[in-house]
Amino acid sequence: MNETLKILVVDDEPGMRRGAIRSLHSFSFPIEDIPLNVNFQLSEASSGTEFYNIIKQQQFDIVLLDYKLPDCNGLELLDFLQKGNFDLLVIMMTAYASIEVAISATKSGAFDFLAKPFSTDELRIVIRKAAERLVLQRQAKKLAEEKKQIRFQFLSVLSHELKAPLNAIEGYLNLMQARSAGEKISDYEKIISRCLIRIDGMKKLIYDLLDLTRIESGQKKRNLIEFNVYDSVKKAIETFTPDAQKRNITIICNCNENLPFKGDPAELDIVLNNLISNAIKYNRENGMVTINAFLEANQLIISVADTGIGMSEGELSRLFSEFVRFKKEENKGVEGSGLGLSILKRIAELYNGSIDVKSEEGKGSTFTIKLKAEERKI
Repeated sequence: MNETLKILVVDDEPGMRRGAIRSLHSFSFPIEDIPLNVNFQLSEASSGTEFYNIIKQQQFDIVLLDYKLPDCNGLELLDFLQKGNFDLLVIMMTAYASIEVAISATKSGAFDFLAKPFSTDELRIVIRKAAERLVLQRQAKKLAEEKKQIRFQFLSVLSHELKAPLNAIEGYLNLMQARSAGEKISDYEKIISRCLIRIDGMKKLIYDLLDLTRIESGQKKRNLIEFNVYDSVKKAIETFTPDAQKRNITIICNCNENLPFKGDPAELDIVLNNLISNAIKYNRENGMVTINAFLEANQLIISVADTGIGMSEGELSRLFSEFVRFKKEENKGVEGSGLGLSILKRIAELYNGSIDVKSEEGKGSTFTIKLKAEERKI
């Protein structure tokens, strides 16, 4: 990616202006951390008056400013730029080099000081320092703004996700307070059940959010040991078998009873619980869930396939983002935090692995997660 910075050379000596422009015309350099390649577009002014006319019409990134001009002092122009809050850096040039001038210029806001006569290399070194500072400052500002927007969007979605169940619970409690259904507690069993379902949904959202923030912040403590994956798969299947039986969904497991892997058992529990739970929730009546777990080289590969509602190409492209849930007639009433798959993606990254999905609307989905045994520090 290229970034072109505009430089204005202000000097009353034509030879000095031409020399500076010639030195910088073909000058470019990379900033590898971003990555970005910086080059320059040059303009010139021979006096303070010409400077004012140009600066009002164009935006510049760096100003090479002569200390002594025929109609004004360079410090006056520097003061004008500082008071105008121009987003640029100033490099003072002068043939009257002295510590007093340098101190005055820097106190007034100049980025650097260049004593004439100077070589092409000296000019390029100073310009490079200024350009790097400017680009990195702007990148940092841009990232800060992006983080603000992401945080705002995140909190907006979170508040929306919590507001809906809270409003529902408040409505149910108002009905109970008004004795709308009768005087006996048994008259409100259905309302109480609905409140508990809403509360479970909020608890799941909060727990998932805590898992996600712990992983992303590096605060989650990991217990990396060698354990048998089969035991984790078996436990997860037992947990969700009642839910599967209610809808006559068959769970098939293809996993060796001795499947050793070095990792965090709690992280694998999160992976299995999310994948199996989703495969049941978004399945059809009398459907099937197939779980495969095996080792390949130094990777643990787990796939969970269902015969459910499936997803479109557009839905797949957004699947692993936070708070993503697709509302369809087929999954009406299915509760979820919208964070589960985002958490699985983060867990896969901890193991330098990956998570992928293949899906077809109306036919089902297959999620495959690959975890490398070499643990990564967080």
